[in-house]
Amino acid sequence: MMKRLFLYPVLSAALLTASCTDDDSFTTSRSALLTFSADTVSLDTVFSTVPTSTHTFWVYNQGKDGLRLSQVRLQRGNQSGFRVNVDGSYLDNTLGSKVNDLEIRKGDSIRVFVELTSPLNNEDTPQLVEDHLLFSLESGVEQNVCLRAYSWDAQIVSNLKIVSDTTLTSVKPILVRGGITVDSLATLTIKSPAKLFFHDGAGVDVYGSLMVLGQSDDNVVFRGDRTDRMFPYLPYDRVSGQWKGIRIHSSSTSNIVYYADIHSGSYGIQCDSAAYDSLQTRLHVDHSTIHNCKGPGLSAVNSFVNIFNSQITNTLGDCVAVYGGMAQIVYSTLGQFYPFNADCGVALRFTNFSPQGGNVPLYGLTCYNSLITGRADDVVMGEVKDSTLAYDYYFTHSLLRTPAITDSAKLKPFDQVIFEQAKDSVNGKGHFLKVDDENMYYDFRLDSLSTARGRALPMVPEGFTDDRNGRPRGETPDIGCYQTECLKP
Repeated sequence: MMKRLFLYPVLSAALLTASCTDDDSFTTSRSALLTFSADTVSLDTVFSTVPTSTHTFWVYNQGKDGLRLSQVRLQRGNQSGFRVNVDGSYLDNTLGSKVNDLEIRKGDSIRVFVELTSPLNNEDTPQLVEDHLLFSLESGVEQNVCLRAYSWDAQIVSNLKIVSDTTLTSVKPILVRGGITVDSLATLTIKSPAKLFFHDGAGVDVYGSLMVLGQSDDNVVFRGDRTDRMFPYLPYDRVSGQWKGIRIHSSSTSNIVYYADIHSGSYGIQCDSAAYDSLQTRLHVDHSTIHNCKGPGLSAVNSFVNIFNSQITNTLGDCVAVYGGMAQIVYSTLGQFYPFNADCGVALRFTNFSPQGGNVPLYGLTCYNSLITGRADDVVMGEVKDSTLAYDYYFTHSLLRTPAITDSAKLKPFDQVIFEQAKDSVNGKGHFLKVDDENMYYDFRLDSLSTARGRALPMVPEGFTDDRNGRPRGETPDIGCYQTECLKP
């Protein structure tokens, strides 16, 4: 990590030096000062003992004369964990964390590179780590740039194999390298408080059972481990493909995901094909979010799955893909607004064949009180290859962004359905509080003008009394996973 930081500035430093002439004058006037591209370099929140990515800033001499720096040093030396390279010179922490005798000629600049490996702070919450990079001019003036980050102690697990029933919970973040594998005879319970940060390529492979048990005010979080930014306005946490995802293998049954936030993976949850059992739910997703995936959000082949009170949005593949088997979608929001590629999947796909082309009867897709929309004019796609196989579906009290069905014979599976046309909501965005593609920020709670408000069928006896965030639905519930204020009938 240290060597990486200090190789690539050398060439740029040599080029800058070559462009200078030897007859430039230098000043020791105390009024001649450096200027900086940033007075504070913030590394945001980082994990203790884990090297950060490299941050940079520029130091400018905008005066009429050259400036000599007698010294550049870290104020706290080797105590803070910061590593610095100034114009190709490493401030070696074993040699005083300083460099002497630098020059910045008039109109010239130098670049500074900063990394951090913070020590353990032995606290449950992020702690401020701060240092100052001091620039001592030949004139005796001292200027400084603040270096700061919040360091968070993490529980680090590598290639974790669950071979017996295990509960995973931690106030501290859980940093996962290599992935988690649940054996076919084991159940892994991940219980709040728990926030799992997966390294690139790491995910969860379930051969046994997975139980995710969050709470309305403390969701279990699955996300990538990069806490820095791709651009100043864009955290890596909003970029898809940061980790692998959760894969339910063919031997796995009885998986429950309750109050979870799963985002920015290569996929969300992938349910492999298995022997269909109408009495055995393979996957139950409830009060959860799957968002911003580089593949599908939730895909299930020949499986029995439930999707209740959940948000599944913004995926390069389909938000939800049901290949045969049985699925129940109740009080959920499926929104296809994937920002990185216009050629993305639909919000909901259901078929009686598998992705590999084999036959898998669709015994029943039922959809109650759900909002299924997106940027395209048609984001609901039903496909059948063999009409002799089961292909049954039913939608009620839902809003679907798909061309209206006018043939009365074809309307039978649709009861009290709102067919949303492009003219009803431009790009489907009008339903939601925020669809900001530029900053990759989305809030899929309902806007006050959404036609989904107050149009759902109350399902209190069935146990559907609250929304995605645990908010009561009241007597006039909204379509989708989020409830606005309870409307009077």
